[in-house]
Amino acid sequence: MGDSSDVPALRRGLALLRALGSRPSPVSAAHLAREVGLPRSSTYHLLGELVAAGFVVHYPEEHRYGLGWAAADLGSAHSASRSLERLGRPLLTGLAAATGHPAQLVVPHGAEVVYLVKAQPPTPQTLVTREEVRLPATLPASGRAILGGLPSAQVRALFPRAASFVRRTARGPRTLPELRALLARQVRRGWAVEDGCVTESWASVGAPVLDHAGRAVAAVSLTFRHVCEGVEECGREWPDLAEPVTRTAGELTARIGGPGRGRTRTR
Repeated sequence: MGDSSDVPALRRGLALLRALGSRPSPVSAAHLAREVGLPRSSTYHLLGELVAAGFVVHYPEEHRYGLGWAAADLGSAHSASRSLERLGRPLLTGLAAATGHPAQLVVPHGAEVVYLVKAQPPTPQTLVTREEVRLPATLPASGRAILGGLPSAQVRALFPRAASFVRRTARGPRTLPELRALLARQVRRGWAVEDGCVTESWASVGAPVLDHAGRAVAAVSLTFRHVCEGVEECGREWPDLAEPVTRTAGELTARIGGPGRGRTRTR
C-alpha cells in the first residue's frame, strides 16, 4: 500500500499527543510547536483537529492544551478526572458567583458519586458536599443526572435489590421501581432535582456532562436552602436555577469534546 498524504499529518498529531502526555500539566501551543519542531500555524491546525476529536482539550482561561477525554480512555481514569477538574473549576466558580449558591462537579464511582470540585458563592455556605466526599448516586441531583444517562441494564446492575439503596434522611428512593420513576420524571423535565435527600432543608438541581461518545461522565449541580414539610420530596422543579446549571454542564461538555449540550436521558 502506497504512502498517503495523511500519514505525515498523522505522525505530527501523534507527536503532539506524546508531547502532551509527557507533561504533568497543560502547555501552550507555542511550547508544543517548539518541542515537536512544527510551524506554529500547523500546530494550531493539528490541535484544532485533535480538540474536535476529543483527544486534546483547550483550557481557554490559561491559553494551554492538555490531553482530552478520548485520550484518557486509553490511559487512566485518574488523568481524566484531573482534566475534568481543571476544565470545570473556572466554570463552577462562575456559576456559584452568578447564582449565589454553592456549585459542585461530581463523577460516578460505582453506585456512588465523588465530588471533584466545590465552588462557593461570595457568601460561603457550609455543606456536607465538600471535595472528595462520596455519596450514594441516588440522593443528590448530580448523581441522579448521571444515572439518567445510563442504560437501564446498568442502573439495574448498580441497584439490584432494596438493600442497595442507602438513605441519609427520610427521603429518597427505596427500590429500583421508585428510582426508575424518578429518573423518568427528570427525563421529561430535562434536568435532575433533589429535595432534602442529602441534608434536611437543602435541595439541589443537576445536569449531566457528556463525553465524546455521549456518555454521562460527570454532572454539575447547585445546592440551596429549601424547607419542605412532610416526608416526601415536595415536587418543586426550580427551572430558574436549572437554566444556568444546564448551560454550565453544556459548556463543560463542549470543552471535553462531547456532543452538543448535556441532557438528562435514559435508554
